[in-house]
Amino acid sequence: MPRRLLVWLPLLATSHLSAESTPDPAKLEFFEKRVRPILSENCYGCHSADTKAAGDLRVDDLNGLLAGGNNGPAVVPGDPEKSLLIQRIVHTEKRLLMPKESDPLSETQIADLKTWISDGAAWPVEALPSDSGKTAAKYDNLRKTHWAWQPLSRPATPAVSDPSWPKGEIDHFILAKLEAEKLPPVSDADPATLLRRLTFDLTGLPPSPEAIEAFVRDPSPQAYEKEVDRLLASSSFGERWGRHWLDVARYGESTGPSRNIPYPHAWKYRDYVLDAVNRDVPFDRFLQEQIAGDLLPASTAEEKDRLLTATGFLALGVKDVNQRFKVRFQMDNVDEKIDTVTRSVLGLTVSCARCHDHKFDPVPTTDYYSLAGIFTSTEDGAGVRNKMGGNGLDYYDSRNLIRLSTEVPPPPAEEVAALEAKVAEAKKAWDGIRGTPEGLKPGKNGQPTQRPFRLRYERAQTELLALTDPAARGYAVHGVRDAEKVADTNVRIRGEAERLGPTVPRGFLTAFEVPGAPPVNTGQSGRLELAKWLTSPGNPLTPRVIVNRAWYHLFGQGLVTTVDNFGTTGDRPSHPELLDYLASRFVSEGWSTKKLVRTLVLSRAYQLGSDAPEGHRLKDPSNRLIWRHTPRRMATEEIRDAILASNGRLLDHPKEDPAVNKLRMVEIRDNGPEAKGVYDQADRELGRSVYLPALRGMIPKSLDAFDPVSQTLVTGQRDATTVPGQALFFLNSSFVRSQALSFAELLAANSQTVRDRVRVLHLKILGRPASESEVARAVDFIEHFEKGWSSSSPETESPEAELAENTGGTTSDNGAANPDDIPRNDLTAVTTAIEAKDAGTASWMNYIQALYASAEFRFIR
Repeated sequence: MPRRLLVWLPLLATSHLSAESTPDPAKLEFFEKRVRPILSENCYGCHSADTKAAGDLRVDDLNGLLAGGNNGPAVVPGDPEKSLLIQRIVHTEKRLLMPKESDPLSETQIADLKTWISDGAAWPVEALPSDSGKTAAKYDNLRKTHWAWQPLSRPATPAVSDPSWPKGEIDHFILAKLEAEKLPPVSDADPATLLRRLTFDLTGLPPSPEAIEAFVRDPSPQAYEKEVDRLLASSSFGERWGRHWLDVARYGESTGPSRNIPYPHAWKYRDYVLDAVNRDVPFDRFLQEQIAGDLLPASTAEEKDRLLTATGFLALGVKDVNQRFKVRFQMDNVDEKIDTVTRSVLGLTVSCARCHDHKFDPVPTTDYYSLAGIFTSTEDGAGVRNKMGGNGLDYYDSRNLIRLSTEVPPPPAEEVAALEAKVAEAKKAWDGIRGTPEGLKPGKNGQPTQRPFRLRYERAQTELLALTDPAARGYAVHGVRDAEKVADTNVRIRGEAERLGPTVPRGFLTAFEVPGAPPVNTGQSGRLELAKWLTSPGNPLTPRVIVNRAWYHLFGQGLVTTVDNFGTTGDRPSHPELLDYLASRFVSEGWSTKKLVRTLVLSRAYQLGSDAPEGHRLKDPSNRLIWRHTPRRMATEEIRDAILASNGRLLDHPKEDPAVNKLRMVEIRDNGPEAKGVYDQADRELGRSVYLPALRGMIPKSLDAFDPVSQTLVTGQRDATTVPGQALFFLNSSFVRSQALSFAELLAANSQTVRDRVRVLHLKILGRPASESEVARAVDFIEHFEKGWSSSSPETESPEAELAENTGGTTSDNGAANPDDIPRNDLTAVTTAIEAKDAGTASWMNYIQALYASAEFRFIR
């Protein structure tokens, strides 16, 4: 027996994935002595981890045999006649007979293989380390003492010395701590500052000048409460707070690493999230829909389709489609789902237990594989498959998508037939030249002569797909479903997909108790019970995690600063009683996100000013006790949207047919034409940033400078850096300059005085009235700039006409280039447009750009 096979000899064989749960030692001995040598000597040369696994089949791994290759399962335990392995070793056609590289198997060898399969395909498993297990002594103390795993309490509201200051129960918790530390809170924020803060926090957009002026005139509690309710009811709330969840859901519109294959229908999940947030779907239901929507009852076909779309949460993760082995591909995807669910909902790093017991939290590897069994019993309907090498369509499998209940008439048969013929002809031409000396010869452009043949074949496939693909035709989405066979899974020793340990029953974490949690339904995957366990009122982590995230989004830092880590390596809450009060109230009020947000923003703590007295800063430099409101830098989407909103160009609805929805199923190279097309259209978009392309590894230029979210991991808390490149963005970005120019042209079209224009700009860009000194400085700047302006020579061709010609843009009625058609990633074109303007427009454009570049614009106080 080859030396490397010795690792498979078991010390302990308790269970496996065959028909038997506890294999007979005699059957294991039979496998080792009679079967493994046959596989090793005759099959491993083409079908093992050390080869390219011909036909995507591995026979050195039980899961590889059970999953099979391109033609289906190679082994069906208990039924040799249905097992492709047997069918191929006895085939009468030489081209299909296996093994190919050696003599046919003997009658004795064939009989041994049949006996092995008939007896259940016994396969040895490895033992777990002796100190592994749910009841390990090293975990007992952690389970009892760590704050996050203790049951929720409903603390009494603390008494305070100054009962006139609190506006609600939240403020009692805050003030009690401040009084204990002798840190009086600072004064309340002024009305304009408060309204700007509230509007950005709830909608991600600036307040209108009219709203500012009205609120400044009447900053009463009643007026403030009315503004809160108006903003919560606006569709912009869902776009802003839905974006928060998309960060957590690691939302992306392509697979990511190795071969970046698009998820062209991911936007349906995004729209589901935004709609659910706007409708204030209870958060427990929101989670249940995303984890087990396909298993929930629905009264209408429309509701069923909505629930299926929700499961895109599990399907739209990062996938290494270039992984050649199916079993590794599956287990990597299972791990990605476990990590996403546990980080997003529980704030725990459970995936650390994939290879060994968690080093810091009481999560044994057996707990990890209890969850893994739920997801190995779940079929990933993301529409992609693994393959070593190939073009984009090789990774796409429309049969793997989730079918909706929508009824769509079949495409015209004659069109399908014509396109199929076109595909066949293009494939024949491609196959005829691919890899030949003629095909590899460089053409005129330096590319191989065969390249146009490949592109022609891919285009024909894409045309056929557009006509026949269920998702492109509107009745399929990316999601998940229960697998045909649901079962518990084996522990994988050291996380290696092929090294099978004992089977563990499907279940949940044992780090904390969830009273009344339902056991896994053995007839289903267990996702429904997992969803109910996560959202049980007795689960201490889920409500704590979500209310802490809401606090972070509104106050600048969480009560637990490690927003995505509630384990022992995370932070302790600054106000544990307040956290439990909020979590308990959140559950008792029906898991309503809008009620939670409303309660938080109506607190006096939220309405504090951002002044920072020196004594306070010295005693509590990070403002953990909340004696003031912590300023925050706007998120990158807020910056872009605020610029567009300030000049009136932001669309109040998304574009109906964005570029990312038209992506062909080909690999999206970051320097390829597909990516460039998406980038260019994204630069022209005037809708909100949440609707921009979200291809993994490809960030639109207008979002790149201000810490866009990573789309690979759960991100409840984004980075918020302040670096020189951000200042350069405001100075040199073609997007900023073109929007400033658009705003300047808008000002030039009205008859306001210079001083009135300055006041309008301050209200729209900075969210407050301009002071008299600011108005005077602005007037001085405009006058000096106009005197020094040198316009383009009148003898040259009109720059506007040249811009329209060079960019393929259209011109407006007065001959100027249509701003919608200026390519905002082309600084030269934007500069040309600016130089064509008169001194007055140019001066206002530069003043507007200076306001955009100010720290006051990009920080919320």
